[in-house]
Amino acid sequence: MPGTSRMPVSLREGFNNVRNRSRAGSPLALGMLNLDLARNLIFFLFVLRWTRRVLWKLKGRGLIGTIVELYVDLRRILYGYFLRMPGVRNQVKKQVDEAVGKLQTKLVPLNATRYLMLPKEGWDQDAVRKELQTLADMDHTRWEDGFVSGAVYHGEDELLKLQTEAYGKFTVANPIHPDVFPGVRKMEAEVVAMVLGLFNAPAGAAGVSTSGGTESILMACLSARQKAYVERGVTEPEMILPETAHVAFRKAGLYFKIKTHLVACPAPTYQADTRAIARLINSNTILLVGSAPNFPHGIIDDIAALSKLAVKKSVPLHVDCCLGSFLVPFLSRAGFETQPFDFRLKGVTSISCDTHKYGFAPKGNSTVLYRTQQLRSYQYYVDPAWSGGVYASPGIAGSRPGALIAGCWASLMSTGEDGYLQSCIEIVGATKKLIAHITTTSPVLAQELEILGNPLVSVIAFKSKTLNIYDIADGMSAKGWHLNALQNPPAIHVALTLPIVKVWEKLAADLEAVVEQEKEKERARVAEGKGAKGKEVGDSAALYGVAGSLPNKSVVVELARGFLDILYKA
Repeated sequence: MPGTSRMPVSLREGFNNVRNRSRAGSPLALGMLNLDLARNLIFFLFVLRWTRRVLWKLKGRGLIGTIVELYVDLRRILYGYFLRMPGVRNQVKKQVDEAVGKLQTKLVPLNATRYLMLPKEGWDQDAVRKELQTLADMDHTRWEDGFVSGAVYHGEDELLKLQTEAYGKFTVANPIHPDVFPGVRKMEAEVVAMVLGLFNAPAGAAGVSTSGGTESILMACLSARQKAYVERGVTEPEMILPETAHVAFRKAGLYFKIKTHLVACPAPTYQADTRAIARLINSNTILLVGSAPNFPHGIIDDIAALSKLAVKKSVPLHVDCCLGSFLVPFLSRAGFETQPFDFRLKGVTSISCDTHKYGFAPKGNSTVLYRTQQLRSYQYYVDPAWSGGVYASPGIAGSRPGALIAGCWASLMSTGEDGYLQSCIEIVGATKKLIAHITTTSPVLAQELEILGNPLVSVIAFKSKTLNIYDIADGMSAKGWHLNALQNPPAIHVALTLPIVKVWEKLAADLEAVVEQEKEKERARVAEGKGAKGKEVGDSAALYGVAGSLPNKSVVVELARGFLDILYKA
């Protein structure tokens, strides 16, 4: 070009080579090269991570199962967007507000005197006692008469009096100060030891007491997570649950950042599908779960099969015996059918057991048991550097009510093995009678109701063949019964307790009357040309009115949050 000089091609190429070598050796060039390598490495690890997850998903759910799961997720997300559309959102909010308003009317009586500020001068004790009696006499479902499924696991009046005395002696006791309250420390250790013995724990086993089944389950999940992190370096923990496992496991997944895989419990057994569980196990799996029995249907999972799988895959197995508590260990001695479930199975590494259920201890008592002390230590919290001193606690709570421990210890010592054996005979015996009445003795119930699976303990669940099961639940509520409505599938369950044992025949008779009543309503609808109402359809949320059958449960969540808000409305 005019006005420019051109160097020979060979000289120019030599100059470029020298320049390129110089640049390649410069700090800037080396930095760029390292940055490119880092980017490539990060991209490779990203692709590797997601490729591994996809392969695990395909292995665990299969191609069809993976596609179905993606479809369900997409449907849920799209329906969520639909619910947030302006017109729809306003309508949903209106219906939710109406439903919450009805709940508030039921739970917060309008004519009650409210105390929203501290009294300027304290009441005398007689005035407090009078108001306490008024509160105790508020209209409620008569659990005392045996009309409540579960909820109150009553050990009869004499035991209740003993518990009250024990509570009075240790009202201010706090186990966080064992030197100040040595008696509480002794009782707590003895309660754990007694429950360990009940579940055939091996030498070296250990446990702690907790505030209830939820905390026991949370601690077992935390222990499994910490074990996997310390021993295997797992930073993305996963656990595998039967879909019927207690919801506390899902809560633990949320609290402790553990991914949860739910496994179907198909009819006719309604037990966890162990083959599906085996397919889902991978290097991030920290825990397998089984129930003995589960809460919804009262079914004991195949713990023996889960144990073999846990041993084969070297994964901990937790057995939730919170509901079975002091019944399941006595089934065999009481002459009832049972299944292996405890530490005699090598794969079982932890067990949760509620002493406040069929152990008849005061509410607020449970235990979590471990095969080894090392497993227990993974749930401990220790801070050696706090300015307040070295801090150590065995579980979530710091201060705890020693009075509840005293009540628990008194209950176990007062009832003893013979007492728990007798209660097993009475409660499980009455359960068997109720099952027989539903399936055989009563033609009306046998024709209409179907027991889910083979319940072996104190809980039975049943669904309806032609009627809406929630209409039956409403009919039983109208007769004063407080039973549990279930979903997936729609059903009702009854958890028998000592109070229900005395009135199970009335329960059966009322159930028969309600089924007949609902059948008559169906016949009347048909006669009027309206057509039969029929069974509930689909994945019912088991919440009436607003909830319905929805692919996205955000409406149900809002209802539940409204309910929780009402609990604190003075």
